[in-house]
Amino acid sequence: MYHIYVTYTAKPGTREEFLEQIAALGLRQAVLAEEGCLGYDYYRAVDNPDQVLLVERWESPAHQQAHLNQPHMQALPGLKERYILDTSLERYEL
Repeated sequence: MYHIYVTYTAKPGTREEFLEQIAALGLRQAVLAEEGCLGYDYYRAVDNPDQVLLVERWESPAHQQAHLNQPHMQALPGLKERYILDTSLERYEL
C-alpha cells in the first residue's frame, strides 16, 4: 500500500473556503472512484486554523501517478493558487 500525506497551509482565513470549493467540485468522490484508490480524506488541523491534511491511500505508486492525470484533477492547481500558501508532501509504503 502507498500512502501520501499532503499538508496544505491556506492563506489566512481561507481554509474553509478551500474545503468548500473541493466539496463543490465533487473532487473527493471522483478520486475515490479511481482505480487503485483506497482512501482520500481531508482533515482540519485542530491547532492551526489555516492548515489542512490530505491523506491519500493507494494500491501502488503507479495508481497514484495515474490519478494526477485525471480530468477532475485539473481544477486543483487553480484552487491551490487562490487559497494555498504552502504545500508539503510525505510518501510512505507499507
